[in-house]
Amino acid sequence: MATAPSGGKMLTRGGASASGSRPLPSGLRSSSRARHSVTKERHPGLVNQDSRIRSSPADVPEPALSPVEKLRQENELLRRTIEEAEAAQALLEEIEQENGVEEETATPAAATQQPTPAAGDVDMMDTASTVGTSPASMSDVSSAPGTYTPSGSKFLTSIDFDGVAAYTTKGEDEMSAYIGKLGPLGKENFRLEERTNRSWMPQLPPVPGGLKEVPGVMPEVTGDGTACFQWDGSLEQCREHFQHRYGVYGGLRHHIDVHEGGMDKFTRSYEYYGLHRGENEGKKGLWYREWAPGAQALALVGEFNQWEPSPEHWAVRDEFGLWQLFIPDGADGSPAVKHKTKVKCRIVGSDGATVDRIPAWIRWATQEWNEIQFNGVYYDPPETSAEPGVLEEGKKYVFKYPRPPRPRALRIYECHVGMSSMEPKINSYKEFAAEVIPLIVDLGYNTVQIMAIQEHAYYGSFGYHVTNFFAPSSRFGTPDDLKYLIDQAHRYGLTVLMDIVHSHASENAQDGLNYFDGTDSCYFHEGSRGRHWMWGSRCFDYGNYEVLRFLMSNSRYWVDEFKFDGYRFDGVTSMMYHHHGLSTTFSGAYNEYFGFHTDVDAVVYLMLCNDMLHSLFPSVVTVGEDVSGMPAFCRPVSEGGTGFDYRLNMAIADKWIEFMEERTDDSWGMGEITHTLTNRRWMEECVSYAESHDQALVGDKTLAFWLMDSDMYDYMAHPDFGPSSPRVERGIAIHKMVRLLTMTLGGESYLTFMGNEFGHPEWIDFPRDDFVDPGTGKFVPGNGGSLEKCRRRFDLPDADYLKYQWLRGFDRAMCHLDKAFGFMSAPHTYVSRKDEMDKLVVAERGDLVFVFNFHHTNSYSDYRVGCLNTGGYKVVLSSDQSCFGGYSNVSKEADVEFFATDHPHDDRPASMQVYAPARTCVVYAPSERVDPLASDPEGLGVKDLGPYFAV
Repeated sequence: MATAPSGGKMLTRGGASASGSRPLPSGLRSSSRARHSVTKERHPGLVNQDSRIRSSPADVPEPALSPVEKLRQENELLRRTIEEAEAAQALLEEIEQENGVEEETATPAAATQQPTPAAGDVDMMDTASTVGTSPASMSDVSSAPGTYTPSGSKFLTSIDFDGVAAYTTKGEDEMSAYIGKLGPLGKENFRLEERTNRSWMPQLPPVPGGLKEVPGVMPEVTGDGTACFQWDGSLEQCREHFQHRYGVYGGLRHHIDVHEGGMDKFTRSYEYYGLHRGENEGKKGLWYREWAPGAQALALVGEFNQWEPSPEHWAVRDEFGLWQLFIPDGADGSPAVKHKTKVKCRIVGSDGATVDRIPAWIRWATQEWNEIQFNGVYYDPPETSAEPGVLEEGKKYVFKYPRPPRPRALRIYECHVGMSSMEPKINSYKEFAAEVIPLIVDLGYNTVQIMAIQEHAYYGSFGYHVTNFFAPSSRFGTPDDLKYLIDQAHRYGLTVLMDIVHSHASENAQDGLNYFDGTDSCYFHEGSRGRHWMWGSRCFDYGNYEVLRFLMSNSRYWVDEFKFDGYRFDGVTSMMYHHHGLSTTFSGAYNEYFGFHTDVDAVVYLMLCNDMLHSLFPSVVTVGEDVSGMPAFCRPVSEGGTGFDYRLNMAIADKWIEFMEERTDDSWGMGEITHTLTNRRWMEECVSYAESHDQALVGDKTLAFWLMDSDMYDYMAHPDFGPSSPRVERGIAIHKMVRLLTMTLGGESYLTFMGNEFGHPEWIDFPRDDFVDPGTGKFVPGNGGSLEKCRRRFDLPDADYLKYQWLRGFDRAMCHLDKAFGFMSAPHTYVSRKDEMDKLVVAERGDLVFVFNFHHTNSYSDYRVGCLNTGGYKVVLSSDQSCFGGYSNVSKEADVEFFATDHPHDDRPASMQVYAPARTCVVYAPSERVDPLASDPEGLGVKDLGPYFAV
């Protein structure tokens, strides 16, 4: 095939063939056969980036190191880090052995006699796990497909039954009988734990004595906020706007430094406001502080005083509306307000009405099974766990593992703790840590983005109508349970992002901030400006100094106290514009972004927040959900930008749905697809996704459902177990292509929502009663409070008799492809072909060449594709592999080498001829990096980690 003639053949499913590279009349080439060879020069404006070549323009001096050299230096540093981590782990094991702590090699009888830790004492697979196994050792595998079993190894598994962990080591010959005795839950946990052995993800060594962090230092404010113009000269027309907002930002920074003792102290206000142990006049006790400027009086009530305040439980107000009181300990030294005591603040409003509210800075809020309203809970365990990494009831959790290095490219697994169970129930933080974290690592994702962490009284809001901003949702467990989850994720090298909501708040006046002090304007804008007409929620007043304190402290709180590694900021477009981005079309004209429509206070808040987070915690990642495309959104604050690291490329999912809903296969435009995928601002990075949680909600459809619809109920059986249908065959093929093409060209990082990687059937429907939609006024029937469709069926791709395994397998392979080759963060990207007649897209990213054939019937033999380098190429990944539900017309096992010669094609200096079957995507890598016999991950032919290897 490598030496085939250059003409090429088109093979139709009917058997007829015609020339696939025949010459066309010149008048038709640009219209009906759009074969584009695009190089992307550095353009300073909002451009349609049909390819993104990271090269400097002629008038900008080259840096001392090229991007490739920088990436290789980073790669070498990463390799050394992994080696040092493994060496540290070996040293710890050596020390344990010297101290008499040795690994137990148990016989079956002895294993049953091992002690069972007390409930809650969970420390999964401490140092005996093989997660850090190097790729070189993966050649020693068992014959069973899809398993990794080093010869002569020991198995270590953790089975969690209602919070009780049982540990055992087993020889290889004992495992079959052993897992048969565990029952369904034990089998599932063993399977998930085993998955992490094949992840190419090194375990992080524990930090001796527990994790301790020292925050960074805020930089001085310099410049006038126009340095970002170097990337976009067209911003010059908005100079006054940029200077104005940067001036507001600088003024607030100065005020905080002078009057608050600096940003570090200002953003630790959660250590001052709310409920805290302390002293007053030599007496120990509890301080309570609350900002409620509209209140006439304020007291603390709860179980400790039978919900009726004594005179000493009423607070004193200062001139700024800050109320505070001190409750001393009892005569015997016992605290008057004990750990887990229910509390509320009683407020006498300006109109004289008395109401009970949950304290705004509360750390935990719970709802009894027989009550509608939530109660604030004073959460402060009196003791600390004796050992880091051990979760003990009633004790503060101590973090054991460090934060992982910040990934060069994020592969984000978006998830929701409550609906992560396979059963129709609300899952817990501990169950998520035991069951889902290993699954995420196994799939090849390096980042977990968790939704619905901040407490929200209405479960069906998906966590976006927050009532208690400093309280982890009690539906899933305690704050310490959440800390344990994050520590376990860090242990496996996962970056943990939180879906944070600062764009609005629930209008719930009983459990949340609405009318907190009896006025309409506490925390929010007054009147109609303070109400989001579409979402039925309250809009923050970002120009209020105490609101800034509250929100900025909140953004630091989750990073500092819970060790989140960053945020996905929800609804940023709604924040930045007075019109909230509703009933508005953004055409790209700069007056749409910078003018009277812009809420400068909100933009300045985002600048302050991003600057603080990145300065105090340099490894933090921030992603903004902005659909408008505001320029400089992802440029540093020091340049005058908004300061985000990434923007969510939200247009991609909409385009895919448009194609599936409105277009026939032969009308899919290759140029339109690549335009949407690459249409992003120069030097501002994006997170791409084919679908997220939005598409999975009731009322919408996932890609799998758009493609296969009701056929998913009847024709998803494996060919050995049941019939198929043309709609399902088409859907599975396109599902794989859409996801890989989105990862390839859509941005510098990638996201999927849990379950969508295997085409989860149906939709997400939270338990709900009948209600009237506040945005439309329409009646929406409920589902009787059912959790049936509020779960994730992770068992479906595990079933050998269903086709879901094919989709998950392909998703896993493409994530590991990026892990091995780092193509999303590689310095080279080029789109060489967008063929409207052949329905082909050819692109290069890093060392790889991607060929996508969207034609529904035509396959092409000896098809010439352009590339950058000459030499041998082999198939490293093909959606046509049988293990992905393909026909094996192109597979890595064929071990065919394609030689690229210095034959220019599509404006590329080299080219080769390949076979492109209909509805397939094939990835070619340099031959020396491909192993056709590689079997882990299944279907991926990676020989060794590439030069841009990115965990």
